[in-house]
Amino acid sequence: MTKSENIVWHDSKVVKEERQKLNGHKSAVVWFTGLSGAGKSTISVEVEKELYKQGVHTYRLDGDNVRHGLNNNLGFSAEDRAENIRRVGEVAKLMADAGLLTLTAFISPYREDRDKVREIMDDGEFIEVFVKCDLDVCESRDPKGLYKKARAGEIKGFTGIDDPYEEPNNPEIIVESDKNSIEECVQQVVNHLKAKGYLEV
Repeated sequence: MTKSENIVWHDSKVVKEERQKLNGHKSAVVWFTGLSGAGKSTISVEVEKELYKQGVHTYRLDGDNVRHGLNNNLGFSAEDRAENIRRVGEVAKLMADAGLLTLTAFISPYREDRDKVREIMDDGEFIEVFVKCDLDVCESRDPKGLYKKARAGEIKGFTGIDDPYEEPNNPEIIVESDKNSIEECVQQVVNHLKAKGYLEV
């Protein structure tokens, strides 16, 4: 619920469809979700690079990056995680309205939070990418040393250890980063965007 009163949405004279036409492609939010260490950030970075080479206007929102600024007042409780994803969803929606193909990389462990973002997007503009990776593989990678700290009890409520990760029920894309190379995962996402007509107007 909004705490603001006496507010009215102010429309622009340039609409999303016109921005998309100017850019030469559709806009949408490609939402990468998965365990820590699954490869969300790595794959999203490479997808953005590939799309850039193809002349697609993109922007990438990454979990840690957003917590440096916009969400630096949030922790990792269930409530704060929900608010983190809500804010990111609203920003991603604005970016889609701006005509951008927006990539997000967030653990976003709770199905309800991801579904709420899908609900605020226009039809077909939320593309959920489940970066599937076995927990043992994620833990063996442990790029930030977080699993080690969680196992030692230094981090409480860590996804996959003492807090759940709820897999998507019907994601648009599943990439298996423990079975396929980064390049193969990237191509899978790009191929989906091409096949569904997102890379053209």
